[in-house]
Amino acid sequence: MVVMPAGARVVAAVIGGLLVLTSVLSVTGTLIVSRSVSSHLTRWVDKSVDWAYQLVLARVSEYRRRDRILATQAATILLAQLATWLLVAYVGFTLLLWPFAHRGVVSAFIDAGSSLFTLGFAVPSGAVPAVIVFLAAAVGLVIITLQIAYLPTLYAAFNRRETEVALLNARGGIPAWGPELLARTHYGLGGISTLDTMGDLYSQWERWAADVGESHTTYLGLVRFRSPGALSSWSTSLLSVLDSAALFLTLSPSAAPVVPARLCLRSGFQCFYRIATAMGFDVPFEADPAAGISLTYEEFLDAVTRMREVDFAIERDPEQAWPEFVGWRVNYEQAAYAVTAAVYAVPALWSGPRRHPITPIPPIRPGAGRPPK
Repeated sequence: MVVMPAGARVVAAVIGGLLVLTSVLSVTGTLIVSRSVSSHLTRWVDKSVDWAYQLVLARVSEYRRRDRILATQAATILLAQLATWLLVAYVGFTLLLWPFAHRGVVSAFIDAGSSLFTLGFAVPSGAVPAVIVFLAAAVGLVIITLQIAYLPTLYAAFNRRETEVALLNARGGIPAWGPELLARTHYGLGGISTLDTMGDLYSQWERWAADVGESHTTYLGLVRFRSPGALSSWSTSLLSVLDSAALFLTLSPSAAPVVPARLCLRSGFQCFYRIATAMGFDVPFEADPAAGISLTYEEFLDAVTRMREVDFAIERDPEQAWPEFVGWRVNYEQAAYAVTAAVYAVPALWSGPRRHPITPIPPIRPGAGRPPK
């Protein structure tokens, strides 16, 4: 039997203390601190789980099947985070107990596991080991309790987010698309325009974007929570609202609710920027208008055509409105595309590419049906 020197055990104990500290700081930053705190441990878990899911998705070509698979990703990340925190703490406390374990590292593993998971079947002798096992029991209990208490907060934020997304789906159709939102709001019920409600909508989404920007950076796992419907997504919904505001301001400036639309645009691209940077993307806060956008002028003309189909009052020539529209969209397009690709949102029109080739899905439009008498 090989006996480790006392000096090596002391070094191992120091490393163990650092591992315990790493786990505790990661839990504290993720679950307690009320702001986005970068944790290399949780980032590693997120990237590892996402990498595994992308390997599976590469073999699936149909979007709805991909969406069903991705619906479990958020839960997998939460479980993987919990397992990683406990595992790192377990190894850390094992190394801390090793210098005091008379039967070797196996005895230290047993003592650490018995304490961390509050089983209590192994109690080492000595004052210092007793303190360590009490700390291990406290850390294990706190990690599991905080994770359980964390779930209601997550789902409360998820429910607030999805309520407005569902209301938008009822108004503008799915998958969400900015021009479609304006066209349907104008057409209303059989040609009765309800564009006068867009100011209230932009005000609601200004607050929504502020709420999501705060909650989804504080609890970053929320970005992976998918909407109940396969063709719905919080990120493409916000993008469609911002696009509708930019279109309204540039094509019909006299009819647009200027102040609510501008405030919504500002709040929206701040939301995308905060979430994108929290996810590790390098996106500028103040975009350079000269950089341009990925959306083409031909796609912009498709939007104008859709709005003209319902006799939307377009005051400016598309060629004249295009530069101003680019000036608005350049502020949020890069961050929005990064987030929608990262969470593999529904491939709605104007929502950018995905990590696997997929055809964009246009809004589903109901049939004419039977008009009311």
